[in-house]
Amino acid sequence: MTVLEQMGANAKQAARVLMNAGSKKDEALLAIAKALRDNAQAIIAANKIDLDNGRAAGLTDSLLDRLKLDDGRIEGMAQGVEQVASQPDPIGKIIEGRTLKNGLMIEKITVPMGVIGIIYEARPNVTSDAAALCLKAGSAVILRGGKEAIHSNTAIMDVMRDAIASVGLPRDCAALVTDTTRQSATELMQLSDYLDVLIPRGGAGLIKSVVENAKVPVIETGVGNCHVYVDESADIAMAAEIIFNAKTSRPSVCNAIETVLVHQAVAEKALPAIKAALDKKHVEIRGCDKTRAILGDCVVPATENDYAVEFLDYILAVKVVDSLDDALDHIAKYSTGHSESIITNDYNAANKFTSCVDSAAVYVNASTRFTDGGEFGLGAEIGISTQKLHARGPMGLNELTSMKFIIRGNGQIR
Repeated sequence: MTVLEQMGANAKQAARVLMNAGSKKDEALLAIAKALRDNAQAIIAANKIDLDNGRAAGLTDSLLDRLKLDDGRIEGMAQGVEQVASQPDPIGKIIEGRTLKNGLMIEKITVPMGVIGIIYEARPNVTSDAAALCLKAGSAVILRGGKEAIHSNTAIMDVMRDAIASVGLPRDCAALVTDTTRQSATELMQLSDYLDVLIPRGGAGLIKSVVENAKVPVIETGVGNCHVYVDESADIAMAAEIIFNAKTSRPSVCNAIETVLVHQAVAEKALPAIKAALDKKHVEIRGCDKTRAILGDCVVPATENDYAVEFLDYILAVKVVDSLDDALDHIAKYSTGHSESIITNDYNAANKFTSCVDSAAVYVNASTRFTDGGEFGLGAEIGISTQKLHARGPMGLNELTSMKFIIRGNGQIR
């Protein structure tokens, strides 16, 4: 039995305890939150090693930002765990019930997934977020982070496992794969005897690799080639402010926009206002010929790939479109199904946009940065699902459950 197979077997055993742990789950979560605060300096010290290694390896500023932990972020992690503890238990809910003509009483109830595997990249806060959500949802979790955050993730996981054990639950309710080689990732993807579902959180390359190699069910999350379309009736000042927020408030996350589409009727007025806002953060604009004709040579000529890529940086693709239909066609071609927004004062245009755009979150006159479990009132999230089965959009506790039927009879036979 390999190390990962043993980890899977241990997690499966722990999941049997967790499925009926009841209030013990909340005790464990509150213990985790306290332990994160109590051990903040040790976690930050481990994170510093990762940051130093990341700088030496040439990681971009946006990736280093995703990797960085400080007192404020660890406090945010602890509060996130407490928020999960405060939510209603998603397990044992009666979804529906009925009595058949033969007297059989049938209930459909929510149950844990079992063992959840999560592969993610350089965001160590995912370690506590994911473990907390899975634990509350009654499932054991095996986490496999990227090599960039291995010291941070190990420190966080050690703290959490001790906290879980302190309330009498198995330490193996949560575990971390410390081997960061590609081989360990591939083996985890194929751990079909132990994992019930696998969730990748990261860039397009990671998710593509998981989808192509996994032998367990996969929930795709994260890749966000998100768009804002500025309609001909848009409030230009509002459009500039929303675009600035959606691109620059945190460009390294999946709900940041990567492309702006502008109706030709307002392009000459809208594009300078948008550029003036983006210049505050020195955003590089890659634009079509019409965009360059309006804004000048400061705009880099856009390639076909620029409209398809998730930059995760201070780079924005811009295109002037002829109509709403043209914008819809562009989004249908390039979107990853994450989040799109229209800026408009036209009721009919807004309705057409929300009806025709096939993404998990579709906005009218608002920033795509709101696509988040916390912002949607779901509490912490495991990720943003960009597929349609079994969950779509921000995945909170309810999306981490499965279901089963309970049938009660008094001697019926068929």
